[in-house]
Amino acid sequence: MKPLPLVTQELNKQLEQVKAQSIVNKKMSMITKRVLFYFSLGCIVTLPAYAHDMIPAEAQSTAILFTNASLHTVIDGVKLNTDLLIEDGKIKAIGQNLIAPKARIIDGTDKHIYPGLIALDTSLGLVEVEMMRPSNDSYEVGEINPQLEVITAFNPDSEIIPTIRVNGITHAQVVPQGDSLAGQSSLVSLDSWTVEDALVPTQTAFHLYWPRLGRLSQDKEKRLEQTDKYDQRVADISQAISDGYRYFLASKVNKINKLDLRWQSLLPLYKGEAQLFVHANTQKQIEEAASLAKQYHFKLVIVGGYDAWRLGELLNEIEAKVIYTRTLSLPMRKDEPIDLSFRIPALLKQAEIPFALGFSSDWNSRNLPLAAGQTVAYGLTKQEALKSVSLDAARILGVDDMGAIDVGYKANLVVSKGDILDPMETKIEKVYIDGREIDLNNRQQQLYQKYLKR
Repeated sequence: MKPLPLVTQELNKQLEQVKAQSIVNKKMSMITKRVLFYFSLGCIVTLPAYAHDMIPAEAQSTAILFTNASLHTVIDGVKLNTDLLIEDGKIKAIGQNLIAPKARIIDGTDKHIYPGLIALDTSLGLVEVEMMRPSNDSYEVGEINPQLEVITAFNPDSEIIPTIRVNGITHAQVVPQGDSLAGQSSLVSLDSWTVEDALVPTQTAFHLYWPRLGRLSQDKEKRLEQTDKYDQRVADISQAISDGYRYFLASKVNKINKLDLRWQSLLPLYKGEAQLFVHANTQKQIEEAASLAKQYHFKLVIVGGYDAWRLGELLNEIEAKVIYTRTLSLPMRKDEPIDLSFRIPALLKQAEIPFALGFSSDWNSRNLPLAAGQTVAYGLTKQEALKSVSLDAARILGVDDMGAIDVGYKANLVVSKGDILDPMETKIEKVYIDGREIDLNNRQQQLYQKYLKR
């Protein structure tokens, strides 16, 4: 049977197109081919970095009884040779010789059980490869963005997350970055299928990055230009907060003429239902932030807080808290003692300022236990250091059932053979989030095992 004329014409047309494309391909320059090759190779290499292959644990279905363990409760000291019962994702009982016929028994002899650690001021799930701009979702354009919620950009499948929780970190505060009002942070679980599963309810937290006045120039004109620029940025922040306050007053009497998402999102802050996290380190920055918070009766948390210990009276007057993030850093000023950064947590304790330790990073936030351990050598007790990365961190975020081992608290637990704050001794064997045993495998361990067999 001969093909129909129309079909024959169409086939001939397609053949001509194929021949033409072949000629174009032959004329393509070698440079263009290399560009396409490396682009394709880059896609192949980077795609796996956006999703790890560890399967999130299922909800706890069987009660678990740990026996004869050392419980670092944070609330009530260390309980030696003590049993711990967890059920339905929460701690049900603590004591000696507990009986739970239907529970799975785990011998805790010679083992330590800690509450899961909480990493504050991180960019986990927002940054995958620091040198690749497309994999960095921590910034947004513009300076006044209080309406932005960082959870919308959080990637629960980040390859970095399993490398963090293997060090006993079960939750993280994911924080937006920026130059002024950067948006709202979220507390997330580090084992989840989706963003919704990861999100832990907390008080709304707005993040404001206070302008920084760097080293002043010796040239009078340049110095004046620096100070003027700083004053203008501070004035812009004050104006934005003032605009938001007027919007708040108008909302109270139902006289909002035009909906503004920026000021609408800020309403909980003016109502006292949210906290303002101000990223500031120097005394000048902290004093100006405290003055702003006092004027509008904001609940203030200073993030960074290098000079906060010098302002104990001011911060305690407005009931401000501090997230100190420079435990492993060098001094900010040349004329300061080399160990000042290490001693500041103890100085905050002496000033009676409520504080917790943070580690401002993505992949490097895994060093949070090391940072807490460092403070033990410079004035804090082991219990105070552990509390600063567990219970105190939870309380600063407005969470009252995490960060400690006590009846009714969430079963976020770390089982270790050694001191969790000492990287030379600790050997974490199990991690539980809401009573679910988490897979501690990760990309780094996979690569280690791979090249171990080479």
